[in-house]
Amino acid sequence: MPQASLEELAADLRAGTVRAAEIVGEAVARYEATEDRHHAYKTWAGPRAIVQAEAVDALLKTGIDLGPLMGLPVSVKDLYGVPGLPVYAGTDADFGEGWQRRGPVVDRILSQTGIVTGKTHTVEFAFGGLGTNPHWGTPVNPWSSRGAERAPGGSSSGAGVSLATGSALAALGTDTAGSVRIPASFNGQTALKITHGRWSLDGIVPLSPSLDTPGILARTAADLAFLFAAIDDCAPVAARDMSGLRIGVIENVVWESVEPRIADNTQAALSQLEAAGARLQPIHLPNANRVLDLFRRGGLAAPELRGFLDANYPERIERLDPAVMARVVDADQISASDYIQRRALLAASGRSAARVFEDIDLLVSPTVAISAPLLADLRDPDAYRSANMLALRNTAIVNLLGWCATTVPTGLDANGIPSGLQIIAPPHQEERLLAATLGIEAVLGAGPVLLGPPPI
Repeated sequence: MPQASLEELAADLRAGTVRAAEIVGEAVARYEATEDRHHAYKTWAGPRAIVQAEAVDALLKTGIDLGPLMGLPVSVKDLYGVPGLPVYAGTDADFGEGWQRRGPVVDRILSQTGIVTGKTHTVEFAFGGLGTNPHWGTPVNPWSSRGAERAPGGSSSGAGVSLATGSALAALGTDTAGSVRIPASFNGQTALKITHGRWSLDGIVPLSPSLDTPGILARTAADLAFLFAAIDDCAPVAARDMSGLRIGVIENVVWESVEPRIADNTQAALSQLEAAGARLQPIHLPNANRVLDLFRRGGLAAPELRGFLDANYPERIERLDPAVMARVVDADQISASDYIQRRALLAASGRSAARVFEDIDLLVSPTVAISAPLLADLRDPDAYRSANMLALRNTAIVNLLGWCATTVPTGLDANGIPSGLQIIAPPHQEERLLAATLGIEAVLGAGPVLLGPPPI
């Protein structure tokens, strides 16, 4: 049953060949079998999810259909407000009932009686790409070996793990510099970073309102497209044939320090796409180094998070994760003039870089340049900083330039960890992006088939 797509499960629920209580019961069983080791959730909502599933079955039996996500288990990153579930945002303390109010994205799930399995772990304030959290413990990548536990990817760390372990069939995350694409890549899944502003940020604890976007993770591109259509309230997209698709392969920056097996997986995927009829073209991405230099100096996230904390929770600053605190404290050195200039630089760079799409349909790159690091290695602050920047580099470019992007699996790296191909489109071209992603998945193979199950 869990191997069925979201669309198939939705149809089966309405046909009466499967019950929501069975689907959610399986998710609960997967949680109970894996959570002690993999630690995906800050707050588990299994008992109430079972009650809700039984209610969904009763509604469906009487002919009431509230939407595509009805009865399907979805995990939610612990930045979102969900009524009745606490919000910690990866910090050491609950934000209180006021932050439990549902925003528009969560409302789209709850109004369809999609079933929230719980609140998944996040890096504190979503400010990190590896998934670590010293307050509550870091989720363990299910593809890593016992005794050699590896990072789950962040900041939506628990989201990717919840899908890999089967305790949810879809996941809500957020993405400020790669925070749904990195965990999806490390866990063998797909993810979508939407254009900034397409979906509301209301009801989500902020990191950087200028760059934050809601994001979604799914097991396959087909599930991703289904989930997007259900939340966006738009028509489902169909796969685009590869014949004549003009793919720009970014040739600068994104290949630096890429681990050999990840490079090989990416090149093999591109060769498959070319054999299927896609037209590959090398592209030099203008301004990439310029915006990444700004990103390494704190970008907009550091001053914007510092402003949020100073205005609302100044007492929390001294209790922050040291990896987060360092960047928040450094934000004191960013003047108002510097901040305004940073915003202007990103806006101008985005306009200039967008010209590359005049001659191509999509851009691609390796999603993440490195394998998921060993958690033990990340205890060293210097090792953490180096790995964090390498993990974020390729995905951050998309946020900094204002684009939308997906990731799909390309194989396993030298450590047995999944690698991904990042697929990039201009602003507000999510439907076109998803159609191409579906077509690319049809050529490369969906993650569950291409990779097999994680060893768990």
